[in-house]
Amino acid sequence: MLKHEYYKAFVAYAGCNMVLAAAAAALCAFIAPAAAGSGIPEVKAYLNGVDAHSILAPSTLFVKIFGSVLGVSAGFVVGKEGPMVHTGACIASLIGQGGSRKYHLTWRWLRYFKNDRDRRDLITCGAAAGVAAAFRAPVGGVLFALEEAASWWRSALLWRTFFTTAVVAIVLRAFVQLCSSGTCGLFGEGGLIMYDVSAAKVTYSAPDVLAVILLGIIGGIFGSLYNYLVDKVLRTYSIINERGATVKILLVITISLLTSICSYGLPWLATCIPCPTDASASCPNTDISGNYKSFQCPSGHYNDLASLFLNTNDDAIRNLLSTSTVKEFHISSLFIFFIAVYCLGVITYGIAIPSGLFIPVILAGACYGRLVGRLFEPISKLDVGLFALLGAASFLGGTMRMTVSLCVILLELTNDLLMLPLVMLVLLISKTMGDIFNKGVYDQIVKLKGLPYMEAHAEPYMKHLVARDVVSGPLITFSGVEKVGNILHALTSTGHNGFPVIDEPPFSDAPELCGLVLRFHLLVLLKGKLFSRDRVLAGDEVLRRFAAFDFAKAGSGKGIKVEDLDIEEEEMDMYVDLHPITNTSPYTVVETMSLAKAALLFRQVGLRHMCVVPKSQGRPPIVGILTRHDFSPEHILGLYPHIRFRK
Repeated sequence: MLKHEYYKAFVAYAGCNMVLAAAAAALCAFIAPAAAGSGIPEVKAYLNGVDAHSILAPSTLFVKIFGSVLGVSAGFVVGKEGPMVHTGACIASLIGQGGSRKYHLTWRWLRYFKNDRDRRDLITCGAAAGVAAAFRAPVGGVLFALEEAASWWRSALLWRTFFTTAVVAIVLRAFVQLCSSGTCGLFGEGGLIMYDVSAAKVTYSAPDVLAVILLGIIGGIFGSLYNYLVDKVLRTYSIINERGATVKILLVITISLLTSICSYGLPWLATCIPCPTDASASCPNTDISGNYKSFQCPSGHYNDLASLFLNTNDDAIRNLLSTSTVKEFHISSLFIFFIAVYCLGVITYGIAIPSGLFIPVILAGACYGRLVGRLFEPISKLDVGLFALLGAASFLGGTMRMTVSLCVILLELTNDLLMLPLVMLVLLISKTMGDIFNKGVYDQIVKLKGLPYMEAHAEPYMKHLVARDVVSGPLITFSGVEKVGNILHALTSTGHNGFPVIDEPPFSDAPELCGLVLRFHLLVLLKGKLFSRDRVLAGDEVLRRFAAFDFAKAGSGKGIKVEDLDIEEEEMDMYVDLHPITNTSPYTVVETMSLAKAALLFRQVGLRHMCVVPKSQGRPPIVGILTRHDFSPEHILGLYPHIRFRK
């Protein structure tokens, strides 16, 4: 480039980008397809009770780490923040399941976390740690886990996430100090404050407040449009990606080439600007990062578009948030960069690489924020760098619909507490404006992926239904002492995870609901072959034969499957006592309970199964079982298509 061999420079630039992009895509396509994308929607769904396939597996963790490094290095308009949240959750899941037997990484002391609640708490802490590490914002990480990730929150979880993010901050501080000499590349850049704008004087008047309100409205509109376009692009890519791994990699290479063309070609549209005499950084700059890129400009001049495109994403954000540099970027350059980043951000999310949404949104928002600051310059007292910060806040609020956590993250990122009132105002306006049009981007992605996420509120049409109206059939029940063949047939022919256990004479005076038994516990019991030829209670024999940890929740891919059972033909007619492994106190609701109340109870307690019992005597002791599927709008509106329109 310095020798004016521009075409060779482009071939080298685009070639490197495409090789890195192809490597990231190959990892995702062949090793762990679940690692593609942000990962925040999947973590959010897991913490809501949806354990989708391989989303927290060790292979996903491996691809998430290295795929994210390759994807960001390839120059895509993506961030590392979403993948770091997913990475933190994967590490927490690995710890919570006692390591990985497949990769010979197991720790016996970690078995104490092998239950649903502790594993969920660990993954919440992991997600908070990911945000704290990505943004160097420990308090923001706690609030992100509270506001966006977790569906159930306890006071004990608050101090656990706070402790986790405090450790992250200490470790980060140590590494930043270690790398302060520049031995770690760009890692220590900015210290713990990534985008410091505290040098700017914060004074504002009525015109500035009007500009902030305008930014909030623009952010809400652009954010909702961004969510709409991302939804359409994801639907298109899902069809393309179904054609196989090769097509996924070709799509990634195509987007990489398009990104390289924009990053290298668009700076040619900008005019060279004379270097400012009072520039704090060297101008022009020929380093791998920084401000005032010379590109094709003569000595003493810089290319403002090259300073944004041919830079790391973090440095581009620093340049946009830079204070006391009003004329650094032309209005036309800001407009071109905004359009390019907005469009590239939309078409890049959804390809087969780990990709976060935070950085593209902050880049686009800071760009139009600075643009508005330039337009309001004659009547405004605020620095254009602070307008860029408010623009980033407005776009984040318009896309992600978070308020408290985003506010604190932005303040920790920029080290300017005086901006708190304006950041709060712009976030509230942009979120309110965006909610008029559609849901937040992560909620849309959860729905698009078909994950049965349960909202914290019941839908209005649920008030017109009762629990028995949506129970799926046929109901499969077991006796307290059941034939091995019947259990094996039920496990083989259905995918149910829970089965009601009913006691009948001679074990009770009349048929009555004993409780609920889980599929995994049945498999463990059948694997142990604690059978008897007569229909009798096993007593304490189960406790002597099995340890408590035998029935602990298995990690991903480690549970017993039906295919692992070796049941002989003569054992099919033998009996097994289910009482020792039955949950004798399941949550039950009467069949006439409002479906809306049942849904709230199901969500707030964090259930997987809810037993529906009859209202009157003389009937079978259980009407059916409600699961997450039975509360889904698709199931209910499929049964009652016209109920949506009832008041």
